[in-house]
Amino acid sequence: MKNICAIVLILIISSSLAAESWNKSVDLNLTINQNAYSNNWAGSEVGVIAWAFSSNSLLEKQLSQKMNNKNTLKLTFGQTINQDRQNHTWASPTKSTDLIDFESLLRLTLGILVDPFIDGRIETQFIDMSDTIKNRSLNPIKFTESFGIARTLAKKDKLEWNARIGVGFRQNLERLVVGGTNTTNDGGLEFVADFKTPLAKERITYTSTFSLFQAVFRSGAHLNDDWKASDVNWENIFSASITKYLMVNLYAQLLYDKEIGTGLRIKENLALGLTVKVI
Repeated sequence: MKNICAIVLILIISSSLAAESWNKSVDLNLTINQNAYSNNWAGSEVGVIAWAFSSNSLLEKQLSQKMNNKNTLKLTFGQTINQDRQNHTWASPTKSTDLIDFESLLRLTLGILVDPFIDGRIETQFIDMSDTIKNRSLNPIKFTESFGIARTLAKKDKLEWNARIGVGFRQNLERLVVGGTNTTNDGGLEFVADFKTPLAKERITYTSTFSLFQAVFRSGAHLNDDWKASDVNWENIFSASITKYLMVNLYAQLLYDKEIGTGLRIKENLALGLTVKVI
């Protein structure tokens, strides 16, 4: 599986570097919240410092009449620092958000009903703080390689709706604190739908990605058959520009992975802060 992942990424990156005149987009967002109280403050309030950085990048090009390459990179990192209620000293920072997500999609635009595609994706985080003794950078790492067919369901002005279905392979690599690694591999069927549209007279942009993975086989350690359940990931982003440099961003993610938990996991982040469109 590792060899498959390496071949997919090499092919996609090589195709990307061979082309010029890309459609480029980089959005950077930074939000900061701070409040503090003196030692003689009368009340139960405590100080807090919270900050979060996020960026969404796109690099896309029609490499030739019959080949399109789309690369996306999502980066987020944020911390929260709380002040002790008794002595007003500041505690060590804790993570509030952390994500590195890179995906490269190569489509053969043959002008027929569907487009064959090959896709590679890497998901990890900047710092793994799950162990109280030792932090680990870029851990764990999940590689996903898939191939199949894709179709553009709708495309008009700034509205775009794409879907693809195919065969996927995943490798999860976790570096252990005591040394060594824990590795699992699985494969199955994958469905992904991407949707993007402007709202409120283009003052708001809504972006949604829905993915469903149904594992068929798995190698590596597992205690039960929970890996056979479908994995669901639904990401939703509402971005509104108040002024040129001031934005409101609402991020909501719904996850279901029976190996981690039997319930639906929800992540929500509402941010008001500075934004810069680099390109």
